[in-house]
Amino acid sequence: MTRGEAKIPTFRTVFSAGTYLLELAIIGASYVGLAGTALLLPAINPAATPLWPPIGLALGLVLLRGYRVWPALFLGAASARAISSGQTMIGALPASASVGIAAALAALTGAWLTNRWADGRNTFATGLGIAKFVLVAVVTAVLGAALAVAARLSANGFTLGDPFVDMVVWVKWWFSAAAGIVLITPVILLWADTPRRSLSASGRLETAAIVVIAAVIGIVADRPAIGGSLNDLLPYRDIAFLIFLPLSFAALRGNQRDTATAALIFCAVAVWGLPVRAGPLPVAESSESLILLVLLSVSAQLTSLMLGAAVVAQRNAEARLLSTHTQLTAQLEQARAAFRTLKKHFDIFVDSVADYAILVLDRYGHVATWNNNAEKIIGYTADEIVGKHFGVLYRPDERRAGEPNRALEFASQKGGHDVEGWRIRKNGTPFFVTGALTAIRGDDDDVIGFAHVIRDATERRDAQEKLVEAREQLVMAQKMEAIGKLTGGIAHDFNNLLMIIGGNAQIFKRLLDPKLPRAIEAIQTAAKRGESLTRQLLTFSRRQHLSPTVVDLKVSIKNMRTLIDSSLRGNIVYDEQINSDVWPVKVDIAELELAIVNIAVNARDAMPNGGKFSIRAGNVRAHDERDGERHTEDFVALSFSDTGMGIPPSLLSKIFDPFFTTKEVGKGTGLGLSQVYGFAHQAGGTVQAESTVGIGTTITIYLPSCAGEERVEDDIAEIDAAHPPRPLVLVVDDSTEVAEVTSSLFEQLGYDTIYRESAEAALNLLAEGAHIDLVFSDIVMPGMIDGVGLANELRSRYPSLPVILTTGYSDAAKAVPSDLKILHKPFDSDTLRSFIKDVTAVRQASQ
Repeated sequence: MTRGEAKIPTFRTVFSAGTYLLELAIIGASYVGLAGTALLLPAINPAATPLWPPIGLALGLVLLRGYRVWPALFLGAASARAISSGQTMIGALPASASVGIAAALAALTGAWLTNRWADGRNTFATGLGIAKFVLVAVVTAVLGAALAVAARLSANGFTLGDPFVDMVVWVKWWFSAAAGIVLITPVILLWADTPRRSLSASGRLETAAIVVIAAVIGIVADRPAIGGSLNDLLPYRDIAFLIFLPLSFAALRGNQRDTATAALIFCAVAVWGLPVRAGPLPVAESSESLILLVLLSVSAQLTSLMLGAAVVAQRNAEARLLSTHTQLTAQLEQARAAFRTLKKHFDIFVDSVADYAILVLDRYGHVATWNNNAEKIIGYTADEIVGKHFGVLYRPDERRAGEPNRALEFASQKGGHDVEGWRIRKNGTPFFVTGALTAIRGDDDDVIGFAHVIRDATERRDAQEKLVEAREQLVMAQKMEAIGKLTGGIAHDFNNLLMIIGGNAQIFKRLLDPKLPRAIEAIQTAAKRGESLTRQLLTFSRRQHLSPTVVDLKVSIKNMRTLIDSSLRGNIVYDEQINSDVWPVKVDIAELELAIVNIAVNARDAMPNGGKFSIRAGNVRAHDERDGERHTEDFVALSFSDTGMGIPPSLLSKIFDPFFTTKEVGKGTGLGLSQVYGFAHQAGGTVQAESTVGIGTTITIYLPSCAGEERVEDDIAEIDAAHPPRPLVLVVDDSTEVAEVTSSLFEQLGYDTIYRESAEAALNLLAEGAHIDLVFSDIVMPGMIDGVGLANELRSRYPSLPVILTTGYSDAAKAVPSDLKILHKPFDSDTLRSFIKDVTAVRQASQ
């Protein structure tokens, strides 16, 4: 198509336009026809109004077809006015146009208010909607009546007549318009919204019956005796109220459509039956009867519509509830099916878990579920174990001790409890398990059961034990390597010691040599150094046999003041601060003295230009978590601080290693702090070191507290002078040379000695009646009885006879009872004197 050519309308456009014009023609004709019919009613014709009942039709059509039908309403109202006036078309044009505009505006306004405020076509679904529609009808009637009065005035040339008459006319028109809207519009909307398929034969029959009954009531009530007087009519007027019966029946059936239709039929029949103006009734009585009739019809209709709306709402609510119930039932069935499926999958999953026994217990510990692996691992079938207490899996001693219920209590309190231990299978064989016991809680956080998952870890435990054994073997191999290193170091120092002893032994051959006193002093010094070196080695390896006693550190350290001062130099200030309430500790006093001297010597060497050496002692509490519980232990912290050069961080972790030293060759063995480390750990404590280069070093020994145990006196007195002179000591040793040296030491202390080479010989001597005051025996001896056996035999036969055991082999002391004290070789006369005093004091206390 080129520009300038006219567009040819399509068939669809032409059809739509034709349909629209046909719709307008039908609506206009309907309006004109209803208006003409209204003029035939005797009770209405005198009012000469075109607004009732056509205004109700106009509002209903606008609500159904939309605002686009206003041309049909305008033309229909104007045509009806022109026809009823009896004037020519030209003469009736102004008044007809005014009436057409009034009718169209009233219908459009009522439709707009209904759509915006009263739910539109659904306004009759609820009682509130019906009430809103009545208000809309009143407003629409007011507007329509006002416009109609204005049209009447314009037709009379705006000549004002009697105001009272105009007001009466306006009220009649308003009342007629409102009644027409209320009675006719619901019928149009309700019938339009009724699907054709829903009109069954019984439904159509029911509708017809209700309509017929309404018409009969209207005829009987308002036309009982044509031509009679008003008094003759009044007895029958009460019959009009019977209209509530069919309307109520329809309303209770939920049929608002039949209710509205029956009310309209009743009103139309009754109005038709009212006498005309020329009849026997006066006009006033005729108008009064019309108003009462319309009010009765409107009231019956509105009441029935509201009742029907309530019934429909109730039915809809019941239908929704039924639908919801059906949906919930279906959902419940789906949930049950899903639960059954989920349970089946869960059972499959639980049964497919390998190596784990899964048990679900109730809140009291009784088995509720039992998977297949539990049956395989433990041996019980589900029928055998379900309902029984899970404590049947524990050992009898654990059940008696209440361990199963204790595990449930722990799980309830903490939410879960780790399980590890031995359990008993159905056949009685034990097996080792690991797993967890977890509390199951409900929505209110109360425990409703337990989930118990265990695994047979017997093979893993065996593997772990083998691994531990392999690690111990590895540690032993490493220890053997360390011993090799120790041996090399010991060999170096002992070669020097032996050189001194051997060289000076040769000097003894020349008794007149003037160097003899110095040689003897050198031999004693070398022997002392060898004793100290051996003692340090044994302490580090924790093989030194200790004789621990309860010690008051404040007293003991005070008594060691001279020893500590001799280990320091004159340019070093000694500071001692021991709390008065420090707890006692249980240690070997000799090892404690050696440890303090070793630390003091190291501090002295770290302060070549002088400084300060401090000792502090105080009580501390240590907290740790073991087995899920908090433990508190009491310790005494013994700290040694110096202001020396300090130790670099790279060397601080090595200071307790054997033979590690930063001193020059020949200035130290590297075993001083190793002895401190061994002493602290063998006493049940530990040792820590802190150091800052240029500031100093602090070494702290933590020793377990022994508060409450009986303390021993630190001072050593001489042997009681009242003892009988020259007591006899039986020396038992398989080495003659050692026995001779031991006998000489006893003789220096004022004892006589007698020697036997074996335990059997010693027992024979005592059996012969020899009076012996003390038995001094070596532990390691050949024969059937060693020193420990001899001591046990003597204590059995001669309970009052004191026995002292001695050895130079540390492992031999492990078999000695704790109440037997051991004197370690080598020893001198002073050590022997102190030991005899201790043994004698303990013996007298026990007697």
